[in-house]
Amino acid sequence: MHDGAPLRQRPWLFPLLMALCALGLAWAFAGTKDVAVCAFELLPLTAVMVVFAVRRRWFRFSDLSYVLLTWFFFIQCLGGRYEFANVPFPQAVIDALGLARNPVDRIGHFFQGFVPAVLLREWLIRRRGLPRGRTLFWLVTGCCLAFSASYELLEMTVVKVWYPASGPEWLGTQGDPWDAQMDMTMALCGAITAQLLLRRLHERSIARAEQAAR
Repeated sequence: MHDGAPLRQRPWLFPLLMALCALGLAWAFAGTKDVAVCAFELLPLTAVMVVFAVRRRWFRFSDLSYVLLTWFFFIQCLGGRYEFANVPFPQAVIDALGLARNPVDRIGHFFQGFVPAVLLREWLIRRRGLPRGRTLFWLVTGCCLAFSASYELLEMTVVKVWYPASGPEWLGTQGDPWDAQMDMTMALCGAITAQLLLRRLHERSIARAEQAAR
């Protein structure tokens, strides 16, 4: 899976990424106008990051997986600080692309499929021994779509229980009645894109991680 060059993980990378995530978390909460929304966007993923850090003693993901997870965390920090519907985005770009709404939420949902696809693919290969191929591809894709659907159901539950009066405003649908379906579609596209686009790079990063684990 690699060209024979020395494969070494970067031991300094994970602590650096976690420090950047901590700064991002502080930045998001320090500037948010709605602490509840910020907490909803960031605390679940923060818990995931803590689990990854604790479990790293027993299983270390590849550097690529950690970098992508950090990237996704930064996107959530934006959503937590500003709310996704209000994240600053160049109006000139929106007009040039003919968009009817702020696209940051759609971008976030794309990476909601993109990043978990890489993490799940690696876990299934290294911990469950699944062979590369179509079965792995479609299993990862289906799980990522299921994860996105679960998130939409969670959002619906939170609104119905705690914010029944605000509804679409809290969800940031921006007037789109098909917002939940489009969010899931973006996650599906992200999961497929990640597996097709990053396969070779991911295999090399996995090889580094496996060599370091020996």
